[in-house]
Formats: sequence, C-alpha cells, structure tokens
Amino acid sequence: MRFSKAVVKYRIPILIVSLLLLIPSVLGMAGTRINYDMLDYLPADMDTVVGQNELLNEFDKGAFSFIILEDMPNKDAAALKARVEQVDHVETVLWYDSLLDLSVPMELLPRELYDAFNTEKATMMAVFFDTSTSSDLTMDAIREIRSIAGKQCFVSGMSALVTDLKDLCEKEEPIYVGIAVALACGAMLLLLDSWLVPFVFLASIGMMILMNLGSNYFMGEISYITKALSAVLQLAVTMDYSIFLWNSYNEQRHLHGDKDEAMASAVQATLASVVGSSITTVAGFIALCFMSFTMGRDLGIVMAKGVLLGVLGCVTVLPALILVFDKPLQKTRHRSLIPDMTGMAGGVVKVFPVFLVIFALAVPPALAGYTRTNQEVYYDMGQCLPEDMEYVIANSKLSEDFDIASTHMLLVSADVPSRDIRSMINEMEDVDGVKYVLGLESVLGSRVPLEVLPESVTSILRSDKWELMLVNSAYKVAGEEVNAQIDRLGSILKRYDPAGMLIGEAPCMKDMIETTDQDFKVVNAVSIIAIFLIIALVEKSLSLPFILIAVIEAAIFVNLGLPHYLGQSLPFIAPICISTIQLGATVDYAILMTTRYKMERINGADKKSAVHTALTTSIPSIIVSGMGLFAATFGVALYSEIDIISSMCMLMARGAVVSMVSVIFILPALLLLCDGLIRATTFDMRSVTKRAHSNQEVYVK
Repeated sequence: MRFSKAVVKYRIPILIVSLLLLIPSVLGMAGTRINYDMLDYLPADMDTVVGQNELLNEFDKGAFSFIILEDMPNKDAAALKARVEQVDHVETVLWYDSLLDLSVPMELLPRELYDAFNTEKATMMAVFFDTSTSSDLTMDAIREIRSIAGKQCFVSGMSALVTDLKDLCEKEEPIYVGIAVALACGAMLLLLDSWLVPFVFLASIGMMILMNLGSNYFMGEISYITKALSAVLQLAVTMDYSIFLWNSYNEQRHLHGDKDEAMASAVQATLASVVGSSITTVAGFIALCFMSFTMGRDLGIVMAKGVLLGVLGCVTVLPALILVFDKPLQKTRHRSLIPDMTGMAGGVVKVFPVFLVIFALAVPPALAGYTRTNQEVYYDMGQCLPEDMEYVIANSKLSEDFDIASTHMLLVSADVPSRDIRSMINEMEDVDGVKYVLGLESVLGSRVPLEVLPESVTSILRSDKWELMLVNSAYKVAGEEVNAQIDRLGSILKRYDPAGMLIGEAPCMKDMIETTDQDFKVVNAVSIIAIFLIIALVEKSLSLPFILIAVIEAAIFVNLGLPHYLGQSLPFIAPICISTIQLGATVDYAILMTTRYKMERINGADKKSAVHTALTTSIPSIIVSGMGLFAATFGVALYSEIDIISSMCMLMARGAVVSMVSVIFILPALLLLCDGLIRATTFDMRSVTKRAHSNQEVYVK
C-alpha cells in the first residue's frame, strides 16, 4: 500500500519525470539502427555466414548486385560503368571491358560467356560493394546508382531489396501507427464508459511506447519487423492494464469518499492483478528468444520490455493522469455500450454440450490446416514487396532477359590447381538449373594461363587465400529446386576443395529454412511449458493448465489453419511468432474467467452457477480486450503493402477474435465437463467437493 500511496502523493513529479524521459527516448529512438536484412540473423557459425565474412575480409567485397542495361550502346554502357565505379563503396564493376578493350568485338568472346551477359536488347554488369548487404552505406550507393543509371537500367540483388524495403517501411510506419491508434481509440470510445478516458489511456501508453523504442538504443539495432510491430503490439497488449485500473478506480470511488484514497486502493488492486496477468504475456515473448534465428530474440526482448514498461506506466503515469483530469473524466462518463451478459451466459451454460461437439469437430480440420500452413510458408523476401517496386521489376527483367533467378558465389582455396577447378566448373555446369559458372578459368579457357592476365584483373576474382566464382541459376531462391541444386553444388565443391564455401542469397535462404524449421518446434515447446507452469502456480492446479492451453492452442490452430484453406501463403516468420504471441497475449482471457469460476466454486456455488457468474462478469472484459487487440492490428493489416507486416497483423487481429470466441463459448463447456477433475486436482478446491455436490443437487431441483 505504501507504493500506491506514494504514486498518488507524487503524481505531479511522476508526470514531470515521465515527460522529461521522453527527450532521451526520442533521441534513442532516432539513434537506433534498423536492420532490413533477414539473413543477418542467421547463426554466426554457419558456413554461409562465415563465407560472407571471408568475402568481405579477403576481397573487400560484401554486397553484390546485377545491373541490367536495356537498349544502350556499348560506349554508353562503358561510360555508365565508369560512373558507377566512382560511386562511394562500389568496389568492382565487372563487365566486358573489365577483361577486354571495347575495340575488341564482343562477339569474339566464347559464345557461352557472351550469351550469359548479353541479349539482343540488353547487357548486364555485376557490381560488388565493399560494405555488407544491408549496410546503410550500401543502400545509399544503390540509390545513387539508380539516379545515375536512369530508366533504362535496373538494379537487382539483396541490397536493392533491402533498400526498397527500407524506403517503403519509412513511408508506411507513421501512417499505420496512426491507423492503429485511431482504431484502438475508436474501439475504446465504443466499449468503455467515458468519452475522454481513451485519450488518457493513449497518452499513458504512448509515453511507454516511446520509452521502449528509445531504450532499444542500447541494443544497437533492431529489425524492421520489430520496429513495425512493437508499437502496435505494445498498444494492443497493454491496453488491458489501463482498462483494469480505470474500472477498479471507479469501483473504489463508491467505497471511498476521497478520490486519492480510491486511487491508492485501485493501484494496489491493479498491481496485484496486472503483474500476474503480464507474466504469461512476457513468457510468450521471452520464448521467442530461444530461436537460433536471432530475429526472434530481437522481437522477444523488445516486446517483453514493452509489456513491463506498460505495467509500470499503468500503475504510475496513468493514475497520475486520471487524478489530474478526474473532473472532466467523470463529467464525460456514459453508460457502457456492452449490454448485460446474464442472458447470454445462461444460454451458453444451458447448451454447453453443443459447444463441446463443435470443439471436437473443429479441432481435426484446424490442426490439419495448421500443419499444412507451416509447410506452405515462403522465405523469399522479394515476395513481401509490391510488384511495382524497383527491385521486383529488376528481378523480373533478370529472369526474363537472362533466365537468371538467383546467383550463388563460390570461394575456392587459391591452392587448388587450375586443372581441378576447370573439372569442377564442368561438373557444376551440368547440374540442373545452373546457367554457367563464371571464374578466371571459365573466362580464359584451358589454353590460356592465368599469368598472362594483369594483376588488376586477377585481383577482382582472386586473393592469396581464395578464388571467387559466380554461379548463375535459373531457379528462384528458397524453392525446393534451388535447394537441391545447392546440395549438389556443395557436394561437388567439397570433393575438389573441402575448405571451399558456397555462399549467396539462395544458400543463406536454405540455411534459414533449416534453422527456422527447428526454431518453430523449440519456441512452441518453450512457450507452452513456460505458460503451463505459470498457470499451474497461479491457479494451484494440475488440470487447469491443460484445459486453458488446449482452448487457446485450438484457437491458434484455427487462426493459422485458415490460410491453407483460403489458399494463402505466409512469410516464414509469421507462424513462429504468431503462435507464441497469440498464446501469451490471449491466455489471460481464459485465466480471468477461470479465476472467477474457482472463486465461485470455493464460495459454495455449484458448477453451473459458478460458470454462469464467471461468464457474466468476464465477457465484457474479454470483449474489450479482444476488440482492442483486433482494432490495433486490423487496420495495419489492410493498409500495409509489405506482406510480412500485413500478414502478421492480420493473423494477430484474427487470433484475438478467435481466442475471444473460444474462451467465451468453449472454455465454459470444458469447465463444466471437467469440473470433477478440476476439483480433484486443484489445491484449494478439494475441500469444497462435498458442499459442491450438495449445492449442485439444489441447483438441479
């Protein structure tokens, strides 16, 4: 009680300190780097990641792109190449005149090599940068190349993808945060009992969101998905805590004549309830930290931090704001639009076997759809961008004009004999889908020794330690065909050079597929076990954790099963994150109802009366909470052109509604069905067995 009285007493200093903290928060938010490259989150010890680092260290080459030039004379192409070479952080531009003078006709090149880089209407250059794929410096270079090149030129590659992704995110983010705030505010205006209180809630939550985003500065950088979702999620998840404090404060005002005493009691009650409620949500986010694909840790830490700050704001900043604005808040109160739920609760209890049948019939197809959805996800981040983006257009040109869908890179030890390398190239070019392998040996042919080339040319593709080769493939990244191709190429490479490495976007994507497939199982298991233990401790029961998690997991199966039946493909990260977020964020609905059911049973009510009362009192809170989460995410899902953001927000919005419906209709039926088991396996309910049986007989009569 000492803490709650201090909050009431020092409300003005609390608001002043909170407002002052917004200054470093905004500076920290501006100073936090945003990472747009998913491949950066692969484990550091993977061959593909080690190889990328070797490429940067040994060749001073990091990012890689192709530039396609359409209907451009050779002299103009050479002039453009010279200008591109002057762009900051462009390390090398490989084109015809890198090897031969323009006075030598291109047609004198080996036919295979000529066709690889030229068509009737286009020619192609390979560009290497001395910075990493998602470096801000690389993205600046991509933008400058595009401005130099003009409309006849198209820049492809991962760096072009992250550049377009960053530009689109920065354009969209302010708008969809505004949409989330507006729709969440609209939901609260409809569902709460005051016209002014939603704006007070948003002020308090907004401060905590800014503090959370500002404190990300100490993490160095966060992923664009984390940045995009964290504000929306924090708003949606922590809104419940504000609603609980407001309802508790209004109840206490009827018991206390003084508003300060009422708020002190409300803060005390809220602290005990909200801390317990937030633990399951935090546990769900912390489970993401167990992913070896470290983007999960990135999102998990930021969101767990956001929930904790939300709790802190709910019991400090929000009480201070409510007390400061108490008079206008009370004057603008109105009757809640949510009707009395006594009749609806009675109907659910009366026909509960119907909901048990629905539950039993719905789970098998939901589980089947859920399993198939997880198998139908996509990993190619290019698919998450609109079709009119420059990267998407460039990749289409690359595929249509040159039949190249992906490019791999080989690092071969420099001491491997040229004879062996030529044999290796011949084997690799026979692999399905391989267009050609470009290396010094393939350019020169078998009759010309490497020594005749000037050092300025050989240094492009050879260092003291490695020789670099490019493998162009007709297969798109992240598909079964390209993954089989990578396996075949890798086995050939290791036969000739056990130390050799196969790197590039497609090999990294293959590693990401294998990594995240395992992560999905680990994260699911960790989140379920953690939340199971929390519920077991909170409810002092062995059976209730099974029942509550079964209800929410069934809702997750329905939510993530629908994309399969609707013919939708999800980005790979969505099912992993959503299953954990939905469990952590919505199991509170089930805990709220179950806790009230337990209390009624312990106080002597029979099982039907206990469930009826629990339903009647819990439905309004569950509706407000579920619709708050739905409103905060649904608008973003409709607006965002970035599929990964749109998909995750749509899943969260739908998940909130499905969980809400499941808790209101399925959980009461399971509580009634398993009442005997619950009483036998719940520590503080064993003593009410005889009395409960007696009361149930009276209820039936």
